[in-house]
Amino acid sequence: MTETGGIVYLVGAGPGDAAYLTVRSRQLLAEAEAIVYDALIDESLLQLAPAGCQRIHVGKRGGQPSWQQADIDRLLVAQCQQGKRVVRLKSGDPFIFGRCTEEIQALKAARCPYEVIPGISSALAGPLLAGIPLTDPVMSHSFTVVTGHDCDRLDWETLTRTPTLVILMGTRQLDEILRQLLQHGKSPQTPIAIIRACGTSRQFIWTGTFADIRDRTRGESLSPAVMVIGEVVKLRDYLLPDSPSRRPLSPDSADVSMSNYSSHAANSSPNSASDLTGKTVLVTRSAGQSSTFTEMLTDAGATVIEMPALEIRPPSSWESLDSAIARISEFDWLILTSANAVDYFCDRLLAIGKDTRILAGVKIAVVGKKTAATLQQRSLTADYIPPDFVADSLVEQFPEDVSGQKILFPRVETGGREVLVAEFTTQGAIVEEVAAYESGCPEAIAPEAWKALQQRRIDIVTFASSKTVRNFCQLLDRQSRSGDRSWQSLLNNVRIASIGPQTSKTCYELLGRVDVEAEEYTLDGLLQALLSKGEGIY
Repeated sequence: MTETGGIVYLVGAGPGDAAYLTVRSRQLLAEAEAIVYDALIDESLLQLAPAGCQRIHVGKRGGQPSWQQADIDRLLVAQCQQGKRVVRLKSGDPFIFGRCTEEIQALKAARCPYEVIPGISSALAGPLLAGIPLTDPVMSHSFTVVTGHDCDRLDWETLTRTPTLVILMGTRQLDEILRQLLQHGKSPQTPIAIIRACGTSRQFIWTGTFADIRDRTRGESLSPAVMVIGEVVKLRDYLLPDSPSRRPLSPDSADVSMSNYSSHAANSSPNSASDLTGKTVLVTRSAGQSSTFTEMLTDAGATVIEMPALEIRPPSSWESLDSAIARISEFDWLILTSANAVDYFCDRLLAIGKDTRILAGVKIAVVGKKTAATLQQRSLTADYIPPDFVADSLVEQFPEDVSGQKILFPRVETGGREVLVAEFTTQGAIVEEVAAYESGCPEAIAPEAWKALQQRRIDIVTFASSKTVRNFCQLLDRQSRSGDRSWQSLLNNVRIASIGPQTSKTCYELLGRVDVEAEEYTLDGLLQALLSKGEGIY
């Protein structure tokens, strides 16, 4: 290591979802002090890092602002020389079109220690998740992987003869790729699959032939995508699992149809009270918190589109929280009303050189199963959890008289509910509120979500907090720029689903209605409410 103890880990993030991270990669993210990441990284992975970790976005995506490679090299060296544990997070595998050579050379020249951590390349994961084998005893004895960035440098004569061709970063050059392969002898009936955003909730698959793939994808945003060319594409529906759970998403009109096999849509079972097959659900949680709910909905057969309506980030200052932690022995109770509060509070303990042992004399109350589970992941057990998972009932059913007791309440910096503090104070408690994290509205709506709303492809929109409702409206106000909320017509046939009464109240105020409300105010309760409605509401 350097004298200051810094080190750089060049980490493969895999194709997208955190489920496809290696154990080593997840461990390094949890310990990172700085993350330098590219545009193709699923930003939910950043939530695996400690709250105080510095996150630096360097772009590296075609057609979008990006850092120069030399500047990235200098940044890695500088961060390492400051003594930090740096994760250089790259999509897929670092050694497959990952520009690692330049970065390693810069680190070696500066005598900075580094380690390369493998990841699952989208060249392998994309076809697999689409049900397409790259090799087959009959159809394909080998495969070739290339990048489509610079078509002039490719040996098209050789590529035309390969049984299976995988092309990364080639959708912008699709016309030229098809032209070259046809010119060098490929048949217009050659099967092709385009797999967009593999391994994420945005995964979409188009299949067809050279003759019709352009028509099938016309007007669609294809990037980032993996293209698979060859007879193995025909095996897709034979190899996909029969259950809709975990099957890759495909647009009904585009997931094709070669004459000898049927599309996913054709095989899907009709919607019933037992699943959400055929329904498209818009999820509005924060990017780092949506994956679990997305997985639950996908397992129920839904197509999920994520529209992050919250950004969770550190507070503007750690001063009040640090001061409270330094005096933690003065408090009788610690109240944590969200998983975010647990994570940011515990991460801050570690960041200032403390650990959970300092909480030995403090009782802990939490709101909700998810908060309790997050606390348990920190090797802590809640002393009290209100039975109906609502923060306001915490006071009503609190297990002891709080008069004269000191309560520490780490919470969101702005926009949190005031009822809990007011009621505890009325009962004689001394409540100290400290900012542990901040939640804000993202700068812009996710493009895919906006497109899906405009095309009337959304069946259900889910809200897990009042703030997501407000930010949802704010994002659509910004996008439409009309100022008259004309975008509300896009929700005419969309069912609005709320996690509980407080969220429903905000839905009524801003959207005028609620169609589904969870009986148990949890994500599982929200899913069960959606499932129980069945055809009656959809």
